Amino acid sequence: MRENNLTAAPSLPSGLAQSLADFGIPSARGEGSFEADEAGRYARALATSHYENFHVGTWLLPKPVRDHAYRIYAFCRWSDDLADETGSPEQSLALLAWWREKLDRLYEGHHDHVVFAALAPTIAAFDIPKQPFADLLDAFAQDQSVFRYPDFAAVLDYCRRSADPVGRLVLYLLGYRDAERQALSDRTCTALQLANFWQDVENDLVRGRIYIPQEDLNRFGVNEEDLAMPQANEAVRDLIRFEVQRTRAIFAEGMPLRDRVAGRARFDIELFSRGGLAILDAIERQRFDVLARRPVVTKLQKGKLLASGLVRGLFSRGGAAR
Repeated sequence: MRENNLTAAPSLPSGLAQSLADFGIPSARGEGSFEADEAGRYARALATSHYENFHVGTWLLPKPVRDHAYRIYAFCRWSDDLADETGSPEQSLALLAWWREKLDRLYEGHHDHVVFAALAPTIAAFDIPKQPFADLLDAFAQDQSVFRYPDFAAVLDYCRRSADPVGRLVLYLLGYRDAERQALSDRTCTALQLANFWQDVENDLVRGRIYIPQEDLNRFGVNEEDLAMPQANEAVRDLIRFEVQRTRAIFAEGMPLRDRVAGRARFDIELFSRGGLAILDAIERQRFDVLARRPVVTKLQKGKLLASGLVRGLFSRGGAAR
């Protein structure tokens, strides 16, 4: 008889609840009652039906690990929605605490939720430690109470938990566990996060968040009222130019990772780096005015990036990583 160790699920965001309803499954069942194949199908459907770019990017991953990437994505997607789709920080924190309990129980050998049933064989197959998953949850929880950052070191610390774990999880799937590759991955993921921050200054401000360090605002004589204007003044443009230049340098520090990974995955990694650089290019094309309109990478530009990565990946013979 299976042990029923079911933890009562709090009210879920509508999108997550609907994704479960579409599959005809509850958010939780008795201990061990989710079949691995069923859970894996749910994770794959979640990944491929919501984020086309994520799905396309996985084409360049080795085929045996693609389904495992979907399972990790399912965890990240749920975590993100539990943090941002509830309507109140208090409810988000309660949901994230519930989710952390599920993670802790998974590493104790138990699961009663479809996402963790999907994740369990991936963790076992690749010997993935709990830390990167826990770091992500810490970052989501931090978003509920920290809305300003005093200096760049504080922003980098946030990136260490909000972005870097994703790259490390991909490295585990590819069979890499060494500190050198992890450090290069961290630089790439941090740079991607920073690029998104500079792209989304206006949207973040609407949500009450400013990721530009206070020390940089002070240095360029920019106040929060300047960031709320319909157009960027010269001081704001100079500030964003500085942040973009600094982020380009961080991307450059992470670029050698491409040559430390074997096979087609090299081009998957390069694709994400170049996608981040394309965001910085879009900001620069607007003369660093990120307030008048959100800088975007056009569909044509995305298509060129994806085509370049896919063609290079498909015709790569997968030389050995150094």
